[in-house]
Amino acid sequence: MPWLLYLFAVAAGAISTALGGSNATLSKTLAQPITAGLAVQLVTILALVGVGLVHGGMGWPGGGKLAATPWWAWLGGFGGAIILLAQLTVAQRIGAAPYLAITVTAGIVVSVLLDHLGWLGFEQVRAQWGRIAGAALMVGGVVLVARN
Repeated sequence: MPWLLYLFAVAAGAISTALGGSNATLSKTLAQPITAGLAVQLVTILALVGVGLVHGGMGWPGGGKLAATPWWAWLGGFGGAIILLAQLTVAQRIGAAPYLAITVTAGIVVSVLLDHLGWLGFEQVRAQWGRIAGAALMVGGVVLVARN
């Protein structure tokens, strides 16, 4: 069932497009980006608790596992806050297509680098010409999408 993983990734990508608009609208309506961000995170926590309760995966790891976790693995929350703040403040100002094109392309470029270096737990995969050309085409696509 690996195709389900791809389907889930497609759904996440599609939803991420809508989140930029919905989160920015919440921020604009409340006139408080930080308050809107906290509201979004509260809903996220409630959703994760609900899924965890249904799925049964709500255990807390022991001290040994916590101590064995690399320091950088705990930075996901900061990254999530940056992404959320960008959605709250940038997405509606520049438009859905440029916003998503920029964020996805930045993700592709950085992912090629992370794979190439084998950083942050990713298996090392050398950046061959196809990956580099694909990332460069994405950058070109951003230019085309972001032009008015």
